[in-house]
Amino acid sequence: MNIGIITVRDRNYHPNRRLAEAASEQGHRVTLVHPYRVWPVLERGRPTLVGHSGMDALDVVLPRQGATIGDSCLALIRHFSLMGIPLVNDLDSIRLTKNKFLTLQTLTGARIEVPETVFINSSEGFQEAIERLGGYPVVVKQISGRQGEGIILVETNDDVESVTRDHLDRRKGLLVQSFIPPAGRQDIRVLVVGGKAIGAMELRPKEGDFRANFHLSKESRFKDLSPEQEKIALNAASAVGLEIAGVDLIVDKKDRVSVIEVNYSPGFNGLEVATGLDIAIRIVKYVVSTYGSGKK
Repeated sequence: MNIGIITVRDRNYHPNRRLAEAASEQGHRVTLVHPYRVWPVLERGRPTLVGHSGMDALDVVLPRQGATIGDSCLALIRHFSLMGIPLVNDLDSIRLTKNKFLTLQTLTGARIEVPETVFINSSEGFQEAIERLGGYPVVVKQISGRQGEGIILVETNDDVESVTRDHLDRRKGLLVQSFIPPAGRQDIRVLVVGGKAIGAMELRPKEGDFRANFHLSKESRFKDLSPEQEKIALNAASAVGLEIAGVDLIVDKKDRVSVIEVNYSPGFNGLEVATGLDIAIRIVKYVVSTYGSGKK
């Protein structure tokens, strides 16, 4: 199979390199599709592409641009679908999960626990959110962000003013959430592939930080999921329609489990380090078994 990966990164980027290695080991190949070097065309009643050659020879496409994905890349993803090339994570699920609040709304609709959250788009709403959540501190998050970026701890009125000034775009809004201190908290990333939890790791914030993210702390360790945690992660991926998903769980000191985010293009460097598993080969095997030989 010729497996396309939509990405702005080169082959040295960990997921791209590992997926290419895994594909090669299984007798397949990976083609990187740069979304700003391939352009959709509608010509003579049919969709095609210009730019890099060979794109129409792809057997399946994995969109992996991440949270920074914009409308032009969404158009490209839609175009591959129109060309009859299967997508691993379809346009609707990607459009949904690139927005953190739409994701939380969907999870809530599926009766999956999420942190107490207020969506705001004005300074007045910010004050209402703080009161609703019981006062300071609160956590503010951008609608779309990656690797712990755009997540801010707000502890004072001065913090509110600076966040409003520097980060609040009324057209996009912000999430304001209850703060769960790191002490006594567990942060867990679960990788779901094809309806199965294929690995999990526990993350710890680095000293002096409250954000648990492998790209920030470079620390991860194997996590043996409880049946409840596994079920919640699988239900979360299913609720947003993702075949491949990184589901982030947070467990408070009372052992209550909430889903804080679902990622459609999860990295897996930290997970391979923590578990010793070959995550890339599991992803490739799923893609080949599901989409090989015109199965879908």
